[in-house]
Amino acid sequence: MTELDELYQEVILEHSKAPRNYRRPEATNRSAEGYNPLCGDRFTVFLDMEGDAIRDIGFQGSGCAISRASASMMTQSLKGKSKKEAARLFEEFHRLVTGHAETPEERTKLGKLAAFAGVSKFPVRVKCATLAWHTMQSALEGKQNPVSTE
Repeated sequence: MTELDELYQEVILEHSKAPRNYRRPEATNRSAEGYNPLCGDRFTVFLDMEGDAIRDIGFQGSGCAISRASASMMTQSLKGKSKKEAARLFEEFHRLVTGHAETPEERTKLGKLAAFAGVSKFPVRVKCATLAWHTMQSALEGKQNPVSTE
């Protein structure tokens, strides 16, 4: 394992043990539920939207280390972003975890989210890493049905 891989593992473990924004924001005007039946991960993502911008974001629920860390890092990455920026970041993250981020520049511009690059080696874990993201997208779109990775 390379030093970079070890660092990425540390970042994921740290966010899993102490997730950021694990809360329901005081002002919430959108939310969505997500479920991964394969792993048992279950999250609710809460958004406080101001116009087209994510003023605040939080999540609650339970899941494996990868899904908790992904949700934590997602909330940090999306605070203050517009819907369009959030959709673009989700697309870039999805390309990364599915092994389609083709250049080092693509990975680098994701910042700390690049820690999830190794997920692409374990296809069954992609659903864990993307559950919170799919759930956030559903909340942005105002959908009422729970999101499932199946």
